[in-house]
Amino acid sequence: MTRILFVCMGNICRSPTAEGVFRHLVREHSSDLTVEIDSAGTHAYHVGEPPDPRSQEAARRRGFDLSAIRARKVSTQDFDDFDLILAMDQLNLLTLMDICPPENAHKLALFLDQLDDEGQRDVPDPYYGGDTGFEQVLDLVEKASLSLIESLIRSLAGQAGKGASGT
Repeated sequence: MTRILFVCMGNICRSPTAEGVFRHLVREHSSDLTVEIDSAGTHAYHVGEPPDPRSQEAARRRGFDLSAIRARKVSTQDFDDFDLILAMDQLNLLTLMDICPPENAHKLALFLDQLDDEGQRDVPDPYYGGDTGFEQVLDLVEKASLSLIESLIRSLAGQAGKGASGT
């Protein structure tokens, strides 16, 4: 099982969108993957709240349901519990680096680093913008999610090949 945590600042826009989209796409594209998926925020602004209504509506229009997700803050236990902790932007990655135990630093990355040659490293925060920002977040999250799924499938295939060859 691979455990993945998506992280943004408040855990009501970008990271719950990534959690919901990734969960849906794993079920749709690769039921063979055993993945535990969660999201959290680097700050406790919205703990216990559902995703922003604009995030939920934009996701719903594309067939993704975010309604069961509730915001929480990253905990120190998350650094032990998760295999991959993906920040939505460089500011949140730096915040995670500041609080992450050194032995778990290898688990931290930017979510958009899953995309080769896209040039964009940050999922922009749509909170203070218009509706198009939520659509842009979904576009980026869908692309990066599919790329991450492909990477996990390749990794799983590589592990199966090693087991079959006895190495």
